[in-house]
Amino acid sequence: MSLIKERGKPAGQNFTRNKMKRTTKKGNRERSGFALIISMIFVLLFSTLAISLSSMCTTNVQIADNQRNANNARGCAESGLEVVRLWMSNVSIQGDTPPNMQFYMLAGSFDENTYETSDINIQYDGNHISIPSTNLGAAGKSFSATITPLPSADNPDTLVVEVTGSYEDITRTIRANYAFGQRASTVFDFGVATKGPLSLSGNIELEGVNVSVEASVYIESENNSLALSIIGNSQIAGDVSIVNPLANIYLQGGKAGIGGETGDDAIENHVDIGVPPTEFPIPNPSYFEQYVINTIDSSCDTSANATYENVRILTDTNPHFSGNVILKGIVFIETPNIVTFSGNVTIIGIIIGDGDYEDNSGTNQINITGNVSSQPVTDLPDGPQFAGIKNETGTFLMAPGFSASFGGNFDTVNGAIAANGISFFGNAGGIINGSILNYSDEEMDLSGNADLYFNRSGTSVVPAGFIPEIVLQYEPFSYTEGPFD
Repeated sequence: MSLIKERGKPAGQNFTRNKMKRTTKKGNRERSGFALIISMIFVLLFSTLAISLSSMCTTNVQIADNQRNANNARGCAESGLEVVRLWMSNVSIQGDTPPNMQFYMLAGSFDENTYETSDINIQYDGNHISIPSTNLGAAGKSFSATITPLPSADNPDTLVVEVTGSYEDITRTIRANYAFGQRASTVFDFGVATKGPLSLSGNIELEGVNVSVEASVYIESENNSLALSIIGNSQIAGDVSIVNPLANIYLQGGKAGIGGETGDDAIENHVDIGVPPTEFPIPNPSYFEQYVINTIDSSCDTSANATYENVRILTDTNPHFSGNVILKGIVFIETPNIVTFSGNVTIIGIIIGDGDYEDNSGTNQINITGNVSSQPVTDLPDGPQFAGIKNETGTFLMAPGFSASFGGNFDTVNGAIAANGISFFGNAGGIINGSILNYSDEEMDLSGNADLYFNRSGTSVVPAGFIPEIVLQYEPFSYTEGPFD
């Protein structure tokens, strides 16, 4: 056997070396295959991770989109609630409406003229007021609502408003309560309140007995741009609020003033023009008919000294009380009538004119030219004919549809004065425990040398015979979000 020899080395050594070389090359091939496997694993891992991240991003986008749509739906519900709140804030129901009719009157108040909802067919079925799907001005955004009396004897005056907002195919619902109540502010917050302009001339002063704000003045004057005229030495101690945004103020005379200032300073610092309207409560003269017992007609001699208790002055009597007269309880004057008191008159009660508070014609009149002495109804004698009247506090004269004029002195008038056209002239003046309300849009004239002192301290309830409007009051603490059972 022959062996192939490498130059200078034995044949056995070459064999061993070649064998070792072959072994080394096989190990390199094994490591190269393992790296490929590892690379494939990493490629697969990163591919899976990429797919997972893509799927997660898609899911997150979908979740965010759903959340956005849900938020839009809830925003539509809240917008719908604000729309309903706007509508509800414009609701006013006559104060003498029975409780069982108030919800019906509310349904009738949702008319297209008031709420500009001519394209919305609001439904009322006796138990619910339903507002159908209403577009909120953007694509896909709408709301619907139902108004239902709370089915609880503990809250007979409470309504539940449920509003559902919709955006695309998602809805959200919220609830809030409303309660029937009285308007928070009325013209009784002022010393003088008039629907027409106010004119002061001569030496008239409107003062507060306790603080100057008791003599504050409220003027609507919607049909007359000259809302307030003060001529001579006349002054208003309180501030003046005027509804007409185009109103003018006229001050003539070095001492003509408002709020203790004169000239431009008085107007700039103490007159507020363009204020929101304040409620004039509805006078209800027929309420006092229950107390009337006796009558005066054209056959009665009203020129003599006399005392009258709970008396009705019949239509077209036109009495002239020229003697010294004592009036106790209720004096109920039918229309048409012109009633004049030229002698001294003592009033322990309330003068009522049974007219229409929208009648500004001046056909009906109450003229008090003599001196007046007034006592509160609580000073009436004990007796069954006066028992109920003693609780009818806060009103001295309530005569819708009558003009009322005062020309004599009075120490104190115990209650509010309300009529359609009011004037003070001559030396008429004294303390008024209440407010003066002029329901007429004609000018209210105060002239002469009268000083009117307003005492409204402690007045917290509406005077007898006046009916505040019923309004709906939002209860924010009742706000809740669905879902509901």
